[in-house]
Amino acid sequence: MAKKVIITGITGQDGSYLAELLLEKGYDVYGLVPRYATNPFENIEHILDKVTIITGDLSDSSSLYRMIRDVQPDEVYNLGAQSFVKGSWDLPELTGDVTGVGVTRILEALRYVKPDTKFYQASSSEMFGKVVETPQRETTPFYPRSPYGVAKVYGHYITVNYRESYGMYACSGILFNHESPRRGREFVTRKISEGVARIKLGLAKELRLGNMEARRDWGFVGDYVVMMWLMLQQDKPDDYVIGTGENHSVQEFVELAFGHAGLDWKKYVVLDEAFKRPAEVDELLADPKKAKEKLGWEPQVSFEELVKMMVESDIKKMKNLKRKA
Repeated sequence: MAKKVIITGITGQDGSYLAELLLEKGYDVYGLVPRYATNPFENIEHILDKVTIITGDLSDSSSLYRMIRDVQPDEVYNLGAQSFVKGSWDLPELTGDVTGVGVTRILEALRYVKPDTKFYQASSSEMFGKVVETPQRETTPFYPRSPYGVAKVYGHYITVNYRESYGMYACSGILFNHESPRRGREFVTRKISEGVARIKLGLAKELRLGNMEARRDWGFVGDYVVMMWLMLQQDKPDDYVIGTGENHSVQEFVELAFGHAGLDWKKYVVLDEAFKRPAEVDELLADPKKAKEKLGWEPQVSFEELVKMMVESDIKKMKNLKRKA
């Protein structure tokens, strides 16, 4: 009998790649989608006939209890969240409720309905925020610098608490920045790749950006969802930092993206204070040693390959839109 899995946030970047992976492994895949989601199925349109969509929300306990009761899942991956860091300053209460307390709601549903389910929590490198050591590892203290980072710290520690208090198989992946052509357009990497495509095709004349000096450990989401799955296949639950072990500045991303399109970024990029955060996170860099040693995991896609992949995808999309216009 096939294993049953629930993915919250299945329509997002991470959820769509994870759904593909688990379908390949023979799982019956169920995805939680809020009723108010706009154009929710773009990322999973190609597999929509292979997954079962459930209407519910991390802010609504009753929908989570019904979901666990009806599906009786073997594994749950909680990828749902208000995940836009800059947007968390505009919606701090919502971010805390969905991204933070929502984790408690789903853990409580599992504890009462099916406590033997294996649970994965999507933690974030934004929890490290104003870093106290570099690189960051599992033992590095958290110092979040946004409502999103604070909410993720709550979600992380409540997962640890349920594991230690109730003996549940509950673990967290502390994922550093991971990107793909399916990344939301509000995120800086996709903003850059789509901006390059627009400029290349004559649809835009400039790209406005904020902090170009911020450094991030960027990887490919397709590599990272393998790690999520591996974490739930172990004998004992544990938390892992997931990243490439190298970081790059936003400016480096920009230079590569424009360069791949044969453009000089200095002619098109405009610095705009409106895109800077109230509190900046200057540098994040993962130490994935534990994941590599215990789980035998290695990222397969390089930073340069990732940037190229995103730019080429957006140029192709823009060309198709231009033809239809």
